[in-house]
Amino acid sequence: MPKSELTQMQPPSTMTPSDLNSGAGLIASARASWQKQFLEMLTPEQLKTLPYLFDFWAMPHQIAPPGDWRTWVISGGRGAGKTRAGAEWVRRMVEGALPHAPGVARRVALVGETMDQAREVMVFGDSGILSVCPPDRRPEWVAGRRLLVWPNGAEAQVFSAHDPDSLRGPQFDAVWADELAKWRRGDEAWDMLQFALRLGDRPQACVTTTPRRSQMLRELLDLDTTVVTHAPTQANRANLADSFLKEIEGRYGGTSLGRQEMDGVMLTEAEGTLWSSADLARCQAVELPALDRIVVAIDPPGTSHAGSDQCGIVVAGVCMIGSPHEWCAVVLEDASMTAARPTVWAEAAIAAMRRHRADRLVAEVNQGGDMVEAVLRGVDGMVPYRSVHASKGKVARAEPVAALYEQGRVSHVRGLSDLEDQMAQMTSHGFEGKGSPDRVDALVWALYDLMIEPAAKWRNPSIRGL
Repeated sequence: MPKSELTQMQPPSTMTPSDLNSGAGLIASARASWQKQFLEMLTPEQLKTLPYLFDFWAMPHQIAPPGDWRTWVISGGRGAGKTRAGAEWVRRMVEGALPHAPGVARRVALVGETMDQAREVMVFGDSGILSVCPPDRRPEWVAGRRLLVWPNGAEAQVFSAHDPDSLRGPQFDAVWADELAKWRRGDEAWDMLQFALRLGDRPQACVTTTPRRSQMLRELLDLDTTVVTHAPTQANRANLADSFLKEIEGRYGGTSLGRQEMDGVMLTEAEGTLWSSADLARCQAVELPALDRIVVAIDPPGTSHAGSDQCGIVVAGVCMIGSPHEWCAVVLEDASMTAARPTVWAEAAIAAMRRHRADRLVAEVNQGGDMVEAVLRGVDGMVPYRSVHASKGKVARAEPVAALYEQGRVSHVRGLSDLEDQMAQMTSHGFEGKGSPDRVDALVWALYDLMIEPAAKWRNPSIRGL
């Protein structure tokens, strides 16, 4: 790195423009000699200032996007740096170029799920406001009023989302809302904030949250006045313990809970879902039992062009120890495909059979009829095959399978997040997601073959003919 480039990185104050965002990356990627040269160039005052130059250190998702937005949502996994970004945004709004100079905002609302969480995380936390402010700009905490007061007169008051009525009356020019998706009275609290956010020329809100299933958050993200930055937990790995990352990746990687809490992906759970998020979190397999039977179930599409339904391919096995009400099943793989030709999905299904040494292949033939069997036998003429025909609607077929999950009799291996997303959108009124729930259909056929139909025959045995 040339010395001329290094000399340009001498900001005059703790409030720096976003074009220095890559400064830390440049220094970190430079040779040790250049790093030493950069530090030696700085005066003692500049060295003291450097830790507080957030734009210099920040990751892209921690920098407010440009444009005329009203709400900035920072969505990310656990430990992705959301709280730090929110606290630094409040700094940027209230601080001026000098300690007593006015900033953009003078009245700020700090809203957490509860009063304790707001105070301990947003104000006093390791990444809270008091921790990130430089000494000459650090606000004072007025406990009796739940208030931060800056040297320039700006104020930030702490509120609980559990008490939306407390937001009636006050008015603000900036709002920081933390973990919005967790607020139990989120709709009411957010509505009150919108009425209160009315001071100044351009009142704005910053929302920091893990994107848990929330209709209110989904509606907020759909607004034209909302901008979003996003990052998974791994984006901030340099500031997280290796043991923490290994533990959560090992336990939750590839699960729907992992996608939500680590990847920061908002999962969709429809109202009245047959499989709740709690059910799906509870069904993650710890150990695989010895399986007596394994099947591969297919829900083939009617066409194979780009807009076609998926071909659902699900592998599951059953442990048949004891009576049928004691049997348990494990979903082993979701090998579903999109826009695949018949020979392609047939090859994929038979390959899954061979991987898992499955006993049988089960395929719904409502759309394909004899063609489905012909395609499969064209790939493997000896494949053990059974066709099934849907005489009931998708919901009626799915409900007995959902009951098995409620009983704790079905578990999932990791890596089935796409299947679980579809399951969460299957309701008693139908499928609430886009397209057809082909992965769920395949799952249902697999568990029917493994558990439901054998149990029905056990309860109602036929009389052997003479």
